Amino acid sequence: MKTLIIVSHPNIENSVINKRWVEELKKYSEKYTVHELYNIYPDGNIDVEKEQQLIESHRNLVLQFPVYWFNCPPLLKKWLDDVFAYGWAYGSNGGDKLKNRKVGLAVSAGIKKEDYSEEGRYRYTLEHLLSPFETTLLYCNADYRSFFAFYGIESEPGENEPGKENELVTPHLENSAKDYLNFVDNL
Repeated sequence: MKTLIIVSHPNIENSVINKRWVEELKKYSEKYTVHELYNIYPDGNIDVEKEQQLIESHRNLVLQFPVYWFNCPPLLKKWLDDVFAYGWAYGSNGGDKLKNRKVGLAVSAGIKKEDYSEEGRYRYTLEHLLSPFETTLLYCNADYRSFFAFYGIESEPGENEPGKENELVTPHLENSAKDYLNFVDNL
């Protein structure tokens, strides 16, 4: 069975990291189903039954998104609220559809890794900031498999020359795409 990748990026066309990851995933359509929420639901009206059936038809699940204001983009939050419903994801009357399903996160964090530390600029680790996702998945009895992260695409003003913002990222980005597939394959 394939792995379902729920991609939630409000502007994937202008993305660097998430766009590259999606391109790499799509090379292996026999292994991964890439499901881009903002393309499928531009109006935000989620077909809950369709989404639940899609999850049920896959072995593993990965939630891929950029960290926005130290959280996920709003459509992913709405998707979680709507799709992980009582009686399906948790609770009685069939609320076991995520039980033992391997689930991981793939996040792009624009800020440098050292800023995500107790001593860093924001005083919290990415592990700490992503703990609500882990807790949600544990509550639904899913097999949470941690997260894969790409740090530091943002730069401080004046740090890069205009037009050369991505030159330093390219080798790291290509390695990241390969490492991401390895993470997904080893959930």
